[in-house]
Amino acid sequence: MKLKRTVEWRDGVLLTIDQTLLPLEEKIIELHSCEEVAEAIKNMRVRGAPLIGVIAAYGLALTAYHSKTKDKNRLIKELEKSAEILKKTRPTAVNLFWAINRVLDKARNTDGDVKTVINAVIEEANTIMEEDYQANKRMGSYGASLIKDGDTILTHCNAGALATAGYGTALGVIRAAWESGKCIKVFATETRPKLQGARLTAYELMKEGIPVTLITDNMVAYVMSKNMVDLAIVGADRIVLDAVINKIGTYGIAVLAKEHKIPFYVAAPTSTFDLKRKSEDVIIEERDPSEVTYIRGVRIAPESVNVLNPAFDITPLRYVSAIITEKGVLKPPYEQSFKKIIGY
Repeated sequence: MKLKRTVEWRDGVLLTIDQTLLPLEEKIIELHSCEEVAEAIKNMRVRGAPLIGVIAAYGLALTAYHSKTKDKNRLIKELEKSAEILKKTRPTAVNLFWAINRVLDKARNTDGDVKTVINAVIEEANTIMEEDYQANKRMGSYGASLIKDGDTILTHCNAGALATAGYGTALGVIRAAWESGKCIKVFATETRPKLQGARLTAYELMKEGIPVTLITDNMVAYVMSKNMVDLAIVGADRIVLDAVINKIGTYGIAVLAKEHKIPFYVAAPTSTFDLKRKSEDVIIEERDPSEVTYIRGVRIAPESVNVLNPAFDITPLRYVSAIITEKGVLKPPYEQSFKKIIGY
């Protein structure tokens, strides 16, 4: 079975790829309820900030589709209960909360009977998915202008089609440059501890035929010091007034890029922006220690060793050369760019 997008809605069943099995196995999983969607998000069977938002919207659509109630107020209560389940899965990526609140608002503000509200919820989830895909395409077009023919790009984690409804954010920019005929190469970091770069980014780029070299996370300084990198592009899980929150390791790459005078770009849709908050307001997700002590079920560390496993870190905006969005490229001073392009 092939999917047209990273996620598909088929009459009350949600289809997506189990990303924990890639690249060794391409398995389509079926999700039938909000609870199954929540499990898939929490255990990273689906991951990537934009995709988490899309699939959370569909989690509410599943609740609406399978509801037996004939009372509109009761349906809203069921949706609110499902929303709380979904919100507890991952605390850092803002797209999750943005999409859930958008669908809830749509349900609350839709006039008519229960069937009308159910259809509105499903349609809103479909709209969020389509908007994400189109935003990625526009982002790619804007970002490709920052890449020159012959450039070598470093990227971290996975911000491709697998992290979105399709096409990708950071990898969407790289993909757009490649599709425009530019001869480019990519360094992909392995991205410990979940190895999204090794398992997913390398997989996506190789399927596209884009030249990619896999490196361990601690090789970034080496390749930059040897003038092997022309620019770095990463995605984002949340962008606040003073910083970018992204996969752990991003901050170190940004500091190294500044030291080596290499442009450091962030690609993210405006749904990732949370401009009512600063970095100190953001909860950084701490994940299970076993992600560090095990790789693919094989223990690599001593029993009972203490483990620190934050999933994200915080990169101050002073290290960011530009932020690529579907509305254009934001450049410093960012407070002015936020107001001009995003309307903050």
